[in-house]
Amino acid sequence: MGVPAFFRWLSKKYPSIVVECDDGVKGKADFDNLYLDMNGIIHPCSHPEYKAAPETEEEMFVAIFEYIERIMSIVRPKKLLYMAVDGCAPRAKMNQQRSRRFRASQESIDRLLEIQKIKEEMDGCAPRAKMNQQRSRRFRASQESIDRLLEIQKIKEELRGNGIEVKDKPKEAHFDSNVITPGTQFMINLSHALRQWIDEKLSADNEDRDGIWPKDMMVILSDASVPGEGEHKIMEYIRKQKAQSATYDPNLSHCLYGADADLIMLGLSTHELNFTILREEFKPNQPKPCDICGQLGHDMKECLGTERPPDEEPSILPTEPEFIYIRLCVLREYLQKEATTCAVHLDLERFIDDFVFLCFFVGNDFLPHLPSLEIRENAIDRLISIYKENATKYPNPDNPYLTKDGSVFMERVQYVLQELGEAEDQIFKQRQENEIRFQQRRKRQKLQNRNLDSRWTRPEAVARGSRPQVFDNTRNEAYSLRVGGNDNLSAAQKLKAMLRDGQSGAPTTDANPQDSENASNKRKRESGVDSDSEPEDLVQLFNDGWKERYYYHKFDCNSTSISEISSMVAREYIIGLSWVLLYYYQGCPDWKWFYPFHYAPFASDFKEIAKVEVKFDRTSQPFNPLEQLMSVFPAASSQNLPPTWRSLMSDTKSSIIDFYPNTFKIDLNGKKAAWMGVALLPFIDENRLFNALKKVYSNLTEAERERNARGNHLIFVAKIQSDFSDFSKEVVESSAQSDVHINPDLFRGISGTLSKSEKYSPAFKRVYCSVYKDPVYDPDFIFPAIRLEKAIPPQFVLKPEDLEKLERYNWRPTPQQYNSYYRPPNSYQSNQNNYRSADSSSHQNSYRTSDTSQQYRSDDHRQQNRYSDYRQGNQSNSYETNRLMALRPLMANEMPIRIKALIEMIEIQDIKHRKIRSKEILIMGLISKTLIMALMPTKTDAKIPGIDAVEAHPWLPEHDFLSNEM
Repeated sequence: MGVPAFFRWLSKKYPSIVVECDDGVKGKADFDNLYLDMNGIIHPCSHPEYKAAPETEEEMFVAIFEYIERIMSIVRPKKLLYMAVDGCAPRAKMNQQRSRRFRASQESIDRLLEIQKIKEEMDGCAPRAKMNQQRSRRFRASQESIDRLLEIQKIKEELRGNGIEVKDKPKEAHFDSNVITPGTQFMINLSHALRQWIDEKLSADNEDRDGIWPKDMMVILSDASVPGEGEHKIMEYIRKQKAQSATYDPNLSHCLYGADADLIMLGLSTHELNFTILREEFKPNQPKPCDICGQLGHDMKECLGTERPPDEEPSILPTEPEFIYIRLCVLREYLQKEATTCAVHLDLERFIDDFVFLCFFVGNDFLPHLPSLEIRENAIDRLISIYKENATKYPNPDNPYLTKDGSVFMERVQYVLQELGEAEDQIFKQRQENEIRFQQRRKRQKLQNRNLDSRWTRPEAVARGSRPQVFDNTRNEAYSLRVGGNDNLSAAQKLKAMLRDGQSGAPTTDANPQDSENASNKRKRESGVDSDSEPEDLVQLFNDGWKERYYYHKFDCNSTSISEISSMVAREYIIGLSWVLLYYYQGCPDWKWFYPFHYAPFASDFKEIAKVEVKFDRTSQPFNPLEQLMSVFPAASSQNLPPTWRSLMSDTKSSIIDFYPNTFKIDLNGKKAAWMGVALLPFIDENRLFNALKKVYSNLTEAERERNARGNHLIFVAKIQSDFSDFSKEVVESSAQSDVHINPDLFRGISGTLSKSEKYSPAFKRVYCSVYKDPVYDPDFIFPAIRLEKAIPPQFVLKPEDLEKLERYNWRPTPQQYNSYYRPPNSYQSNQNNYRSADSSSHQNSYRTSDTSQQYRSDDHRQQNRYSDYRQGNQSNSYETNRLMALRPLMANEMPIRIKALIEMIEIQDIKHRKIRSKEILIMGLISKTLIMALMPTKTDAKIPGIDAVEAHPWLPEHDFLSNEM
């Protein structure tokens, strides 16, 4: 599950949970079981971002195997390796998969149509009719963006026009990442390769020089033919093993690899004390190969089309991904501290379950988040604060929890949502204020960058024997600089323009800048790529009447039906929350359920939710692989389906042709990027889909029937002298294929059943391969979300200073506290009155006419004396001394105000006198950052007076605690 910004928020608030896997950590941790969410490995290995992609399936599979071995060398599991590939997902998840794949298809179509348009402009001969004929074939051929293709074509034409032969990158076969979906031939081939690779690694022939494949370790492979998401198949295994309390080891150490944020909450939901998440560390600004020549060290805008000398290395090389541990045992310590700040006693295990539930409101793969909740706006902190404040308001304060074993107590959730609903209007208005500040900062940054790149300040490329260009009309140049309309060429572009003229010694002029612009830049301006314009906000949540406008534009309902529609949407959302929580704690409660709307309700729409009837069909079954492909694939990826099935996506006479639109609307819904918007696709009607598929099921070949079949988990055991190896041998060599119950004492504590696989057991001679099934429980059985009694907690990790940082992070001064802390003594008030009664007009005049820099220097001098008095214990100014002693946490409020004054001084000096240049600005910025970091109690993104001015100013370096996650 992708929850944008969740991990950044979590690691910022609870920093000690993260440990870098450096040389001192790799292979040193002691883990019994390693679980791999394989889709987090398959995707980066098949289409990596920072290096050349593998050209063939075989190369992709080798990259996957090498990646797994790298993880094995870090974790070094001793008992079990569990490899889980995403199988057919529940309907609620399939809707998200459908949205992602259709969105990618539409973007590809739009890009290639624009490419064709550019070719028509360049060649002047490509007819529109031919473009329409080739449309279906072309939009599957490329995934590159329009802007990048425009830049590549522009630079190539410039270089070739100057007689420079450009060597293109070797053409690579197009890889459609949509094939990483259950039911495709690619996934069938991958499963076969994984089985062969496991057979090799566990065999006696494997040398295993690094010692990462112990022969007494078992391997379970759950490939794409087994229904369920990879991470949830892993959780189901742990949950069902843990329920065998008589034979389960409560002190097992678990390590789960994956990149999704939901793994953290899934790990917490197990209530295992030794659970760790392993994931790749995100490294921004990695260098990418040039899209023209494929070489590192330069961007495509700087490409000259020549090969780099063999002895010259690029200045920056991409680094191999590093890994980090997320220690859930430490996160439990933090949450225990959070629980102690509540007015009532909270059991840690129950509080963890409620924490997981509250996190669902800010994002998950099955429900859209509430409009008033954004992680970057401290939504989770807000929910936790409301949760604690309402703990004493429940009818039974001794039981203040929202959930238990995956069930939701709606009457208590009503309190939380009601208080959140009362704050919605304020949240929306504050969001708009933040957006305005962001836009102002962005404009200042653009203006600054434009000025730095202007002809007045930038370096100029001058050929041998020529002279620098001169300004033909300085008045026009100055006017262009002021209005910001000067689109000057960079130094690299000027060099190319000089080469384009063909005269190495001829001076170039820029009397008419528009003559030097190519069609590519004009098209970018016409398309609005560099424009600040944004889609019109029709809802305007920050203005009164936002609820009526929201339901009118998002749900197409008038004012008279808003109450009815909002109640229906809120009811379905509450049912969805119950479904998600059960999915996390008890397994999938209903494979066919899904949230039937594209948008979420408001928190104020949840009324009388305790009366909502929550019922699920536990007898429902998941889709088959080919049926899921028909549900999530656009027509552009139909080549991965059987011929008669794919015709249902493109034939105009098909009864389900409306499921596969060629174009659809993407509603940004207040977001900035298209990928964050809402794809307004029609929901699949499974009854219509299955009725249409009945007519083509008989056309499946034997191989296609195999692709459409559901599979089982396979367990691999090395042929060694051990009880579990002997037990596996008996199962594999028996003539019967019935399920045999595992004796946990002989099978290293694992419960379940084994059976002989008619297809795979005879195929592997070097290891024992059999079908593994989890223990079976009664349909009404409830898996308890508890900590086992015999579990021994790990050693406490957090130190007192770590907990003090958490307290400072959570601390927010109330207006009453602020006023009480700042109440001055009577003597000070009398002095203030005497000061105010004095004639101050002359002082005011002299203050306004005095030198600004001297004014701030005097303020700084007074502040230094004030802090000097405090350090030396000077009692002459008792008010200031007592105030600083009592308000140490409020220093964060005071200091940014002084930084704001510094910013105003910089602006005044720069605009009026032009004396402060970038070097001095940088120095001032660093001084400001040092002062903030020294006096800030902790890294926080709380709304503190004056801090927004620091964040918004383009001259000051970005602070870690102010930055937002990408």
